[in-house]
Amino acid sequence: MHQKLAFSTNAYLRFSFAEAVRRLAAIGYRGVEIMADVPHAWPAFLLEEQKQAIRDSLKNNNLAISNINSFMMHAINDSRQRYWHPSWIEPDRHYRQIRIDHTTRALTLARELGAPCITTEPGGPVEPGGSWSAALKLFVEGLKPVLDHAEKEGVLLLVEPEPGLLIETCDQFLELMKHLYSPAVGMNFDIGHAYCVGDDPATSIPRVAKHIRHFHLEDIAATRVHHHLIPGTGAIDFAATLKAIRAINYQGWITIELYPYVDDPDEAATLALQRITKILATL
Repeated sequence: MHQKLAFSTNAYLRFSFAEAVRRLAAIGYRGVEIMADVPHAWPAFLLEEQKQAIRDSLKNNNLAISNINSFMMHAINDSRQRYWHPSWIEPDRHYRQIRIDHTTRALTLARELGAPCITTEPGGPVEPGGSWSAALKLFVEGLKPVLDHAEKEGVLLLVEPEPGLLIETCDQFLELMKHLYSPAVGMNFDIGHAYCVGDDPATSIPRVAKHIRHFHLEDIAATRVHHHLIPGTGAIDFAATLKAIRAINYQGWITIELYPYVDDPDEAATLALQRITKILATL
């Protein structure tokens, strides 16, 4: 089975983009997911020469872009949770607008860099005591103009279900899709996230196959606690999962996402590539 494996630069927070790319190419990856955030590519303050430096780094290391990750927002660094806020469903519309503007800029950056898609959070956490359906409505209203922009830019906007946020499960994602009619919207299927919320990845993939445009891959412990682990150190059945991906005839990228491993990203990236490549060879 021929599968395109990429690695996310969000594990390389302590390295420049150029150095992260150099290391990932040396390890043997063919693609990278670029973090649209500090320190790599925060779209709001990216000079033309910095964009060119990103293109040059990729070209010099013969790497493609699998995805642009606009989920994380370290640059804002909200004290509650530095990735999720501001979310699409903040009570304050001005704060909410920061997420909307960031996503719009990330779509333009994706076009400028030649990336096929960007990923975003699935709404954000619902306020304590808040209504799920009211939050869904707010999310949909926020997405609509951004999806118009995605269509103009020719880039896909992928919603990534996440434990603890508005859209966690495949069922909830399918509910969201009933309200969106843009050809630019799709799903980033995160294998670990599905496992966390009790959606067995191997049986869930065919249920949402028509929406999947990109995969994130990491392992999760048997406790189903949301903590990204190197494949082979958790409880996910990757042989069954990769078989399910092959069965839907998916031709795109699988990006390994191991952002907790900032202390030694090279080791995490190396082990993950070895283990997943080995499983793919047996299919």
